[in-house]
Amino acid sequence: MGSNVLLGVTGSIAAWKACEIVSLLRKRGHSVRVIMTANATRFITELSLATLSGYPVCSDMFGEHAYEPEHISLADWADLLLVAPADANIIAKMAAGIADDMLSTVYLACRCPVYIAPAMNTAMYEHPANRANMELLAARGCAFIGPDSGRLACGAEGKGRLSSPETIVDAVTGRGDYAGRCIVVTAGATMSPIDPVRFITNHSSGKMGAALCEAALRRGARVIAVTGRVSAAFPPGARVEEALTNEDMYRALKDICLSEKPDAVIAAAAPCDYACEPSPAKIKKNGRPLELTLTEARDVIGSLAAEAPGPALVGFAAETGDPEANARLKLERKKLDMIVANDVSRAVFGSDYDSAVIIKKDGSRTATGRIPKRELADVILDELAGALK
Repeated sequence: MGSNVLLGVTGSIAAWKACEIVSLLRKRGHSVRVIMTANATRFITELSLATLSGYPVCSDMFGEHAYEPEHISLADWADLLLVAPADANIIAKMAAGIADDMLSTVYLACRCPVYIAPAMNTAMYEHPANRANMELLAARGCAFIGPDSGRLACGAEGKGRLSSPETIVDAVTGRGDYAGRCIVVTAGATMSPIDPVRFITNHSSGKMGAALCEAALRRGARVIAVTGRVSAAFPPGARVEEALTNEDMYRALKDICLSEKPDAVIAAAAPCDYACEPSPAKIKKNGRPLELTLTEARDVIGSLAAEAPGPALVGFAAETGDPEANARLKLERKKLDMIVANDVSRAVFGSDYDSAVIIKKDGSRTATGRIPKRELADVILDELAGALK
């Protein structure tokens, strides 16, 4: 049986995609009613959305309404509220509790789950005020979908594109398989200090970890990210803890496993393999080669498997040569439930794309080919879901 979806459409060039969102929701058996802001009506007509939804569109706080007071009756009717596209203005209103139009007023009256799909210029999306508003809404329980990266209407390249209608509809109605789960994701590169100003690290950007966090949130999970050095932005709604060294990351994971009892730890981070004893003072150049004695650093996920059993453990094997063979050895040696092997000789670090072979402890394998990391994240969660069941 379908649910009642209340769709809020705001003033974005992406407002035309609301037509497809309504159509997809109706095809999947859901009832849809639409609220449009005044600015949204400049981009798309009420008639289009009324025709597709089968209900009159509400855009005026003081128009002729079939329900009195309508902001209460619509809120009571809705099983979920979806704001797509959500411009910076409505996000700010929702965060501040401003109720000066029908959509912002209905939001305050809603007791149902709330999903927000942002769409705006990259500079606006990344502005500290907007990020703070999103974080506040996420802390209050709103779920964010996207946005995507790519070419924007203004001609710029960056993050801010509305996620595809299929992704949005899947997020709100079709992929809740991780609801009630707690998923921990590690991301980025750790560092091994040489002296107070220098350190050993690697090229990991954290993009794969960020994609996994976003996918797990979209599929209903409670997400904790433990990050080393990252350049990727993590989605609002994920709790983020920084752990810059292998020891810090291990201790953070062990504490989380004991306190939060997560269902799975997905170790997408790239911890340092080697470390040295750091000098307490900056090492000065003296015209001679600098010799460092490197020893093996703590194996973060291996130590966790040995000392903090409980959650399903997913490792990553960033390899050259024969990634799959090396990954199978690592899977067995570290006693993991699943491992994701990729060939880093193809320069996957920092890229939005990757190709991987996912291997389970029963020996089965899934090869993805080259796909966006956001899609790979869902493939990994698909494979993990079977193990969690």
